[in-house]
Amino acid sequence: MKETAKAPSYEPFGWHHWHNDFWMSYQFRRGLGETQEGGGAVSEVFQAGSKIVANDFESWYREWTHIAERNDRRGDEEFASKHVRSAMNCWLRAANYFREAEFWLAADDPRRMATFDRCEKATHKFLGQLTPKAEIVDIPYEPGKPLPAYFIRSANGGDRQPVLISVGGLDSFKDELWFMTGRGALQRGMSVLLVDGPGQGGALRRHGLVTRHDYEVPIGKCIDWLEQRSDVDASRIALSGSSLGGYYAARAGAMEPRLAACISHGAMWDIHERWKTRDDSHGLAGHIKWVFGAKSMAEATEISKPFTLDGVLEHMKCPYLIIHGGHDVLGVEAVKKVHDYATRHGVNATLRLTSEEETGAEHCQHDNPTLGQELMLDWLADIFKIDQTRLAFYPG
Repeated sequence: MKETAKAPSYEPFGWHHWHNDFWMSYQFRRGLGETQEGGGAVSEVFQAGSKIVANDFESWYREWTHIAERNDRRGDEEFASKHVRSAMNCWLRAANYFREAEFWLAADDPRRMATFDRCEKATHKFLGQLTPKAEIVDIPYEPGKPLPAYFIRSANGGDRQPVLISVGGLDSFKDELWFMTGRGALQRGMSVLLVDGPGQGGALRRHGLVTRHDYEVPIGKCIDWLEQRSDVDASRIALSGSSLGGYYAARAGAMEPRLAACISHGAMWDIHERWKTRDDSHGLAGHIKWVFGAKSMAEATEISKPFTLDGVLEHMKCPYLIIHGGHDVLGVEAVKKVHDYATRHGVNATLRLTSEEETGAEHCQHDNPTLGQELMLDWLADIFKIDQTRLAFYPG
C-alpha cells in the first residue's frame, strides 16, 4: 500500500510545503517569504505551489514561469496606461518569479540563460522608475568579464551617502538581494550596490566566472569603483553576504581594510568540512558543481579546501555582525564557532540568532526576510551613526 505524503505544515523554520521533497520545500518557503518585500503575492505563490509536483522540476519551471509571465505582461500593460506604481509592483514580482523558475534548470539548459535574462529585464524595468533612478552597472573585474551590479541611491540619505555592498551566496544573486538587504538599506538612508560576484548571477552565467576563496579581490574592485563617485561617503562602506556569502563577507571583511563594517547573513566556518561527506546525490549538488567549476562533488570539495576562516578572521578590524536562523537548515554549530573564534581574537563581533517564536529562524530568515533586514540594517545604521529620527519615511 502506497504511503500517503504528509500534509504541508508549519515548522520551527517556517511553512514546509512538501515533506517528501526537502529542498524544493526550502525554495518554495524562500519565495513565499519574499512576498512581504514585494517579491510576490501570497495567493500567486500558493497558486503555483498547488500545481507543482514534488520532485518534478519541470512542473516547478512551468508554474513559476506562468505567474512570472502574467505579471511581466500586466506590468507592461499598466505602464502603457501610465499606471506606474502598479507596473513597478508587477515587474518586481515577475523578476522574483523568473528567478524561482530558473532555479532547478540544469546549468546547460538553454532555458536557464533565457529565464535569467527575463528576470534581469523585469528588474531593470522596475529600477528604471525609482527616484533617484537606479543605475545598471558593470564593475571592472577581469578583461571583458565585469561584475554585473545595481547601484541604487536612497531618496532619504542626502548628497553623500554611506553604501552597503551586498552579495549573495551559492544560489542567490543581485536581483534577489533587493528583498534580502537592499530595500532595508535604502529605507534607512544608505545607498546599495547589489553585486553578482564570481560564482553568482550574470558573472557565472554570462562570463563563466566561478567562485574563489579570496573574495576580498572582487569586493576590492567594488570599493575601487565606489571611491570614484562623489555621491559616496568612502569612509562608510559596508559589506553583507548571505548564505555562502556569509563566508565571502567575513573573508573580505578580514582582508580588505577599507570596509567600515561587515555582516555575515548566515555564517560559514569551513566549506570543505561542511561538504566533504556530500556526493552527487545531494539536493544542491548541481549548483555546487556549477558555482565551483567542478565536474563532481568530490572535485568541488577539493576546490573548497581554502574556503575557511581559520587563520583569517582574526585580521578583521571593523565591527562584525553575524545573524543566523536558530533553526537554520545548516545548523548553528559553525556559526557559534565563527563568533567564538572572532571574539577570542579581539574582533568586535555580535551574534544574533533568530528564534522560532519571533520567526525568521530559517536560513537567512527566508521565512521572514523583513525581520532579517530590520536586524541587519538597524545594526548598520547604528554603526554608521545614522539618526533615523531625522529621516523621511515614504510609503512602501
